[in-house]
Parts: sequence; structure tokens; C-alpha cells
Amino acid sequence: MFQRNCRTLLSSSSSSSSAAAAAISRRRKILCTNHNANALRRNTDCYYLSGRSYYRSFSSLREEEDVLYEATSSNNNSNNSQTTTTTTITTQQQSPPPPEQSPPPPQQQQQQQQQQQEDSDHTPSKPLKEVRKQLWEFYVSTGRGANALFEAIDLREVVKSIPPEIHPSELKAFLEEVWSGSEHPKEIMPYAWNILELRTKQNSMYTTKTFKQWLIAATKMSADQKNQRTLAYFQQSKGMKEEEDNEDDYSWNSDSMSQSLRRMQYAVRGEVVMRANQLEAEGKNILYTNIGNPHQVGQSPITYYRQVMALCDLPAEVGVDHPSVGDMFPPDVIERAKELRDIIGPSGTGAYTHSQGLLGIRQHVAEFIQERDGGTYPSHAGNIFLTNGASAAIAMVLQGLIGEPNDAVLIPIPQYPIYSAMIAKMGGRQVGYELSEDLNWTVTRNELERCLEKAQSEGLTVKAMAMINPGNPSGNIMTHCDIQTVVEFCASNKIVLLADEVYQTNVYSPHSKFVSAKQVAYDTGLEKELQLVSFHSTSKGLVGECGRRGGYMELHHIDPYVQSQMYKLASSELCSGLQGQIMVSLMVRGPRPGDGSYELYKEETRRIFEGLKERSQKLVRGLNLIDGVCCAPADGAMYAFPRLENLPESVFRRAKELGTTPDNLYALSLLESTGICVVPASGFGQSKGRVGFRTTFLHPDTVRAIDKFREHHYEFMDKYTKLQHDYEQQQEEEEEEEDQQPNDPQQQRQTTTTKDEATTTKTSHEHDDDDLE
Repeated sequence: MFQRNCRTLLSSSSSSSSAAAAAISRRRKILCTNHNANALRRNTDCYYLSGRSYYRSFSSLREEEDVLYEATSSNNNSNNSQTTTTTTITTQQQSPPPPEQSPPPPQQQQQQQQQQQEDSDHTPSKPLKEVRKQLWEFYVSTGRGANALFEAIDLREVVKSIPPEIHPSELKAFLEEVWSGSEHPKEIMPYAWNILELRTKQNSMYTTKTFKQWLIAATKMSADQKNQRTLAYFQQSKGMKEEEDNEDDYSWNSDSMSQSLRRMQYAVRGEVVMRANQLEAEGKNILYTNIGNPHQVGQSPITYYRQVMALCDLPAEVGVDHPSVGDMFPPDVIERAKELRDIIGPSGTGAYTHSQGLLGIRQHVAEFIQERDGGTYPSHAGNIFLTNGASAAIAMVLQGLIGEPNDAVLIPIPQYPIYSAMIAKMGGRQVGYELSEDLNWTVTRNELERCLEKAQSEGLTVKAMAMINPGNPSGNIMTHCDIQTVVEFCASNKIVLLADEVYQTNVYSPHSKFVSAKQVAYDTGLEKELQLVSFHSTSKGLVGECGRRGGYMELHHIDPYVQSQMYKLASSELCSGLQGQIMVSLMVRGPRPGDGSYELYKEETRRIFEGLKERSQKLVRGLNLIDGVCCAPADGAMYAFPRLENLPESVFRRAKELGTTPDNLYALSLLESTGICVVPASGFGQSKGRVGFRTTFLHPDTVRAIDKFREHHYEFMDKYTKLQHDYEQQQEEEEEEEDQQPNDPQQQRQTTTTKDEATTTKTSHEHDDDDLE
């Protein structure tokens, strides 16, 4: 870096070098502001491509500083000679010098030089501000470039023996400089801003390592998942050896690893769940309601599926071709297994398949989609990709969509965390559009237009929009009109619609019906204008075979070239699991009326459906009977998403002290008290000021646990109401003490300083960057 080339001069203790140091500082400012303004912009773009610090490509800056160094070194015995040499060099890039004036006194010269050096160190030029802003936006979208960002903030000359550092006040000023949002940074990143203010009080500098830790906290979606706590839980629950070596002993560590991975969050298996695993290992009974994993919580597999799967896997001589196979399996199961074995071919279920999935099974999916949407709208096997669950398909599409740091995806708030996690991992930007809780989690066209306009004003390019129907975590069912609003918005703005429809079978309200985005596009005549990718999975619905990892996506009206590249991406992963492909075929084509397996199949699926429907209604009703809990109807999917109301201020204050969110605090308290494991609502995103959690109603014990929900809620409220009362009483006592203090200003300042020091000492252990991360 060009700052580092001056370290010999700057570390010199000779008084005669002070003028040279000031001249170098002035020269550096000139280089940053005038001569290389375009180079700064160009090389910032080069940084994006090469991954190297933009300073290191400024060969012209380094060469000119070498000239400056040689000139000042050869004349360091004379202050006048230094000034003449420096002026000759610096004025080459400036307007003609002003008329000569008599030099000021030496003391005044030294003060001017010191002021100029401070100005050059702390006052960023306009081009440098642009570079900083671009680097900030690049980091926000990709999680990359933290080192260059640090260097762009820390413009001091570096002495070899002193590591580079940033003062928290500089970091605060930098944030306010680059911030493009309408709200102040402290409103968007309250926990990170809180630690920043605390470190400012403590005068605690940021090193490169602690700066990266702070960046993670500042740019994550929420403060739910602490990486340091996650590491501790992981080590304890998995029996890992706790390494005693220093992290610096490893070349691949928190500092050198992918920072986008550090930022990525997946709250469904976050801190609360890891704490639950730890408690379970200690012998505590845990009721897991955090994830839609039906078979884990007691849902029985459907017999027809397992029988066909078994015959597909078994060698023919002991399976479909065995003389006694008819004694063990119904005729329709045997017939279906033979059909699938023919599609798979002689290699069997242990071999790779076509990268897009077996053609015969893709044809089954296309027939299912066409029948589901009324029978008249076409679906083609060539547009179907069989994938390892819907999550893998979503990741593939996002990887193909996000090409630039300012590429953005509209996601619902609340949303399923796979979207925010994958967007962060792929280096894109997420733009949340809020679903209205008062309107049963619907979205309006005005809200979509507002979000699009805001994103565009911030220089983002909205490439796609995610829509989850039925809703996760909200449990709502979108009407034909609701979907039409989204379809028209995407079509008119040329935005790719990502329709997450994995819960399309889970519709419990007799007044609701699942309608696909593709059907709405055809119904409204927009099928040739809407770019659509829809997803489905064998993990949800009434199948619940999460471990099979079966799913598919259908590409509708997608550029053929893009589709060919998606095939290339699928090829790089060889193929999806064949067990999952078979399960997809069984999901979309079960036994028909009159088949030998149909009656049992019908009874098993009816039992699963009615159980989910009953539990969804009882859970919502029970939660709404708890004073301070409000829950919208769970008409679909597998989740309830209640809101906690009228929480004491002490809850928010305690959460802030711990560097977490109020609902994470509540969820951990619920877990410790009752053994019920839920997911904090902040992990899904929610409107400002809202506090809540998501719980499934899959487990048969969920309804019986409502009493535990109630008991804990009232205990929690009592505890924090008392803490709030104690806090207010303490505040009154402090105010009375202040009123009784003498009027001597010096004594008042001493008292205030003592209180501030006590407060800082009290909270310094609570506000830790590792914990905040």
C-alpha cells in the first residue's frame, strides 16, 4: 500500500523529518483527491474481479511516492530544501503556485504541518468516499473485501511495530458516510451499533480481526445466531475435542475463511436448537417444534410408498421376480415397481441418472402439473428438473440469477430462512417486502412497488421475487387474486417469480384452495410474459419423507440459453439422489381408485391430514387464549406464527445487554423452562417492533403443550415486570441523588465520570464482539 511505503520517514525520530512527513501526508491527500481519482474508480472495479486490495494496483502512486521519498531523504538536513523539493513535486499536478510570501515562524509551521497531516488522515476526499461506498456495498452483498474495507477506513501511515487499528468513532463516521438507506444505521443494526457506541466510550480500538467480527454482526439478517455460542454448542453436542491451540496456529480460521459463510444464518437450526440438543444430551425431555420434519415427531410413513421403494431397491430375484412376491405385496405395488425399474434401467438404483433426472419420472411430474392446473395448460418434461429437495433447486436458481454485487431478490417478510441464507451465500442482496399480518399475511401491489422503487433508488437490480404459498412461517393461503397481484407485478417489471409451493397439499380451511402461480399466469393471459420457476418437495405435504431429499422445479418461459446453463449446473453435481426421484414419482402419481393399495392409501393420508388440521386449529385457539399472545389462523402449511404483545421494556433492555433479540431471549427461556423448542420470529424476519416465534403443529403432543406455553408466558411476564419495576425505582433514586448533589460543576463532572466508568465496567463483559457475532 502506498501509505506503507513511507514508514521509514515516519518512524524517524529526527525533528528535521517532520516537514518531510507532513509533505508526504499532503502529497498522499493530493494523490487521492486529484491525480488518481479515475484510477481509484477503475481499480475498485479491478478489485471486484481480482480479489486484491485496490491500493496494491496503484503502481503510479507507489512510483511517485518513491520519487518523493528519494527527494526528501537526500535533503533531510535542510528544512528549506525539503520544502522546495516537495513543492516542486506536488505542484506538477496543481495550478500555478501563489506569489511567494514570507515564511511563518517555526512553531506556526509545525502546527500547520500537524494540522495538515491530521486533515489528510481523517478527511476522506470525494473519490475516496465513492471507493469506500463501493467497497461497503460490495461487502454487504458478497461478504468479501473486509481487508480492503479496513484499509479504506484506516488511512494513517503505518509504523511497522504498530498494527493497523480503527477507532470506533471513525467506524461510526464511516457508516454514516456510506449509508444510503433512509433510516439511520442504528435503526437497522441496533445490536452492532450498540457495541460500537460502547467501544467508543471505552476507547477500544478495532483490529482487522475484531473489525471483521463487527462486520458480521452489522450485516447479518438478525442477531439470533451467535457464531461463538454456536461453536460452543457444537463442540459439546458433537463430542468434539476442544482445541487448546491458538486460532493463529491454523491458516484456515475465522479470519481467513469465507466471510459470507460466517454471515449466513439458518435460524431453523440455530442457537435455540443447538441449546436444545445440549439439554437433551443432559437428560432433559425436549419437544421439538422448530422444524417441519414429520417423521421425526411421529408421523407414520405411507405404506404404498415404502413398498414400491423396497421393490425398486431389492434385486429382482428376491423382489419383483420372486415366485412368492404376490403373497407379500399388492398387485398394483408390484406393477408400479416394475414400471419404475424399467425407467431406471438395468443399472438399478445404485447408479447415476440423467443430470436433469430420469425422463420417465419427469414425464410423471409434467402430467401431474397439467392435471393439477385444470388439464388444459401444458407442462413439458424438458422443463422439469428433479432435485435433492426444493432447497437444492432454490440454491441452483439463485446461483444462476445472482451475477453482480447489486443483484437483489425480493423476499417476503416473514420468510423461510433458506432464501436469506442462500442469497447471502451467493453474494446477492435481499429486499424484504412485508406481508400484512392484519390482512392475514397478504401483500399489496403498493408494498411491492414501494420496495422495488426503494431498491432501485439504492442502485440495486431486482432480478427475482420469492413467493411462498401456502405460507411459511405464516400459514396463510394465497387467493387467486393475491397471486394475480404478484404475477402482474413480476410480469410488468420483468422480474423472475420463484414460486415456493411445497405445502400445496396442506390446505386445512374449507374456504381456501391452493392455486398455482402458473395457473394464474395462464388464467390472466400472462403466460408469455411471466418468467416463472416453481418448486415442490416430497418433504412436506402428506408425504413427509424429508430424508429422501426428493423435489423438483419447473421452468416456465425461461430463456433457453439460461435453461441450458442450468442444465450445466445440474451436470456439475452429477444428479439428484435416485431415492428422491422415485419418491417424487410416487408423490405425483399415487394409487388410483380400484387399485389394491388405494383404500389403505386413502385411509393413511386422511388420518395424517385430519390430524394436522385438528392440531392447527387447537394450537391457534389455545395460543389466542393466553393473555398477551396473538396468533393468526394457520389455514395451511405446518406452522403457527404467534405475536407477543405488551412485553415490559426490561425484556428489550436485557436483550440489548446480551446482544440478542427479545424473541430469542423468550425462546431460550421457554426452552429452559418447559423443554419446548421453537424458532424466534426474528430468524424469519418481521415488521419493526414485532416479537414472536414459530412453532410447528406436527407433533401429537403440541396441543397438550399449550398449558406449558401458558405457564411459561405468565412466569416470563412476571419476572420482567418485576425487573422493570426495580429499574424504574432505581432510576427514581438516582434522580433524587442528582437533585441533592452540590452545584459545584467540577464535583458534578467527577461524579458523572465515576458513574460512566461504573456503567462501562458493568456492561463491558456483556457486550463482547464474539458474542455479538
